[in-house]
Amino acid sequence: MNQVFLLLGSNEGDRIDWLKRAIKRLCQFVVIDKQSSVYETAAWGLESQSDFLNMVIEIKTQLSATELLIEIQKLETELERQRTIVWGPRTLDIDILFYNNDIIQSPHLVIPHPYIQDRRFTLEPLSEIAPNLKHPILKETVQQLLNHCNDRLETKSLGLISSIVSTK
Repeated sequence: MNQVFLLLGSNEGDRIDWLKRAIKRLCQFVVIDKQSSVYETAAWGLESQSDFLNMVIEIKTQLSATELLIEIQKLETELERQRTIVWGPRTLDIDILFYNNDIIQSPHLVIPHPYIQDRRFTLEPLSEIAPNLKHPILKETVQQLLNHCNDRLETKSLGLISSIVSTK
């Protein structure tokens, strides 16, 4: 089984409901081992939009990284994700942060996610469930990356949403 960390985010409509719906749908093709709390933060990149809710989950899957990306993109589309503005508002966004210890550089998929070290809203929830996970390129742990992160957008923990850890 492949160990994968995913970042889930939403800033449109009932943000918690979008996250819950995404988790329920993900459970159809992955096993969720751990979940972080949900964190609220101002939008990053394109700042003139509603605040985001973000969380990280650790999953196990038999799918390859490319197959997982395809399934995630289908899920985002099913849950009304519109890809019209880069870093724009969205019902749901799911990013593959890490896939095992793999380094993948393709036109459609870059792993580890290229902005992990720059985004507090990613590092906070990730450090909650995997502080000692080492970035395969930067050679620092998630906690070390968080300690050195220059992103000053405040993140506020809203706690856990209902337990979503699944077994398959």
